[in-house]
Amino acid sequence: MSGAQAVRHDNPATILANPSVQRVLAALAAAQIVTEIIVHAEPTHSSQAAADVLGIDVAQIAKSVIFRARASDRVVLVIASGANRVNESRVVAQIGEAIGKADAGFVKERTGFSIGGVAPIGHLTPPVVLLDETLLRFDRVYPAAGHPNTGFAVHPAELARAVSATICSVV
Repeated sequence: MSGAQAVRHDNPATILANPSVQRVLAALAAAQIVTEIIVHAEPTHSSQAAADVLGIDVAQIAKSVIFRARASDRVVLVIASGANRVNESRVVAQIGEAIGKADAGFVKERTGFSIGGVAPIGHLTPPVVLLDETLLRFDRVYPAAGHPNTGFAVHPAELARAVSATICSVV
């Protein structure tokens, strides 16, 4: 039989070999963050789905929200608690520039990640980074690791240091 075939993405070795996941691993190592990539059998395209799979509170999910700075065309990454909705006016106040939504093409081209697996580290283009101060109440938070089936555990202050984030209110 010839032609395209569906590829299952639940093979941990295949997922860990993904170039985006490998870029995250390299960035974590360069930042001297010791952690392991967690591979889920199913994609976790939402904060709630990731929290359910991990058995944690949704507030411990460190979601990566990408915006596009309007004047400079910079990538703006907001690392927010999965329980919070980002207040765009607070982001604008922090970076001093109007922002807009980033479409899937912009996200992929500038970060190297597809929506649903955007990691906070290992971006192709270094972003302006803001980290939701509410994440600091946790000993560990869980961001994506470059693929919708992945994540990793990290102390939020350690993550902020690794990505040169400004810690602030984004909600």
